[in-house]
Amino acid sequence: MSDAGPVLHPGVRLPDLTLPDQDDVPRRLHDLPGGDPLVLHLHRGWFCPKDRTYLRQVLLPLAEELDVAYVRLVSVSVETPVVQAAYRAGLEARWTFLSDENRLLQSALDLRETTDTVHDPFVPTVLVADPDLVVQDVWNGYWYTGRATAEDLRQSLRRVSARLRPDWVLPRG
Repeated sequence: MSDAGPVLHPGVRLPDLTLPDQDDVPRRLHDLPGGDPLVLHLHRGWFCPKDRTYLRQVLLPLAEELDVAYVRLVSVSVETPVVQAAYRAGLEARWTFLSDENRLLQSALDLRETTDTVHDPFVPTVLVADPDLVVQDVWNGYWYTGRATAEDLRQSLRRVSARLRPDWVLPRG
């Protein structure tokens, strides 16, 4: 982390970067929300048992709910698109996985995990952003219990959706 403190906090807009997805198709981060809130999951990778557990126990069960709630879910690691594709398929995940193999996003957000000198991964982080990619909430998951629970994400998304959706509260009669 920089001496000035964390780069990633509520109110910060995510950088406009293009990264390849699991099919090696370039995807612009700012295009991914498509007008909906975004859950961005920055993780170490397939080799991390904590990440595998988080994906299987929190994100996979929540993904179907997020689909019908008009929320986009994106996972990012420093692994290659081929590895991303295999990991995604093995999990039977349907959302977008992005490869930050060149560590552009990792550097821009100052989220290099310095304790792993073999993989040079992200500090595990989950955030909720509005459709303009302004960060609303951030969870640092270096310690597993610091990661967002499904209920944390629901509450954050409820606040974001209430601000975004003009029909959140229906008019009476």
